[in-house]
Amino acid sequence: MIRRAVLLLLASLVLCAGAGQAQAAGYRYWSFWDRDGGRWVYATQGPSTARPSDGDVQGFRFAVSEDSGDAARPRGQADFKTICAKTPARDGRKRVALLLDFGTKADAPSGETPPAPRTACAQVSPDATTAEALATVAKPLRYDTSALLCAISGYPEKGCGEQMSKRQKPTAEKKTTSEDGPSLGLVAGIAVVVALGGAAVWQVRRRA
Repeated sequence: MIRRAVLLLLASLVLCAGAGQAQAAGYRYWSFWDRDGGRWVYATQGPSTARPSDGDVQGFRFAVSEDSGDAARPRGQADFKTICAKTPARDGRKRVALLLDFGTKADAPSGETPPAPRTACAQVSPDATTAEALATVAKPLRYDTSALLCAISGYPEKGCGEQMSKRQKPTAEKKTTSEDGPSLGLVAGIAVVVALGGAAVWQVRRRA
């Protein structure tokens, strides 16, 4: 009976190991962010419907992500006074500070190199959307038929929110455990199986 329990536990560990090593699906796309105090918050609206106020800071980051909780945040300084320092206020216009992070080489489509991150101050009408503000400082923009933002300043040249069969992350962002090797939990589980197996053998010999 103990032997049967050991075999069942070993089988469950093998199944868990396979599931843990399976690559989670990711998508290569431009994520959209609002600056809330000193931190980035994933935007609750798309750039085509969001209407920022004068003095707002918004960011875009190109990366491979699974979802909003996994999305990489824009990098670099994101202060309205700094970004819009050379754009004086005007009556009947609003200023929106934008940070554009084109991501890393690891997230870039094959054959493309991401431009360096940059900032821009868009001065637009009071009712302008983020997409309209972006269009004044980062052309050409590219959208797909469902109005998904595909490219900013022409980057990337091709593709739009495509699903990746294997997540691409910069080396510094990878987990410390190897994706191809056994995890610490799996190693510990195997150790438990070995211990139980040894106990079973010992009890059998004792009964004999």
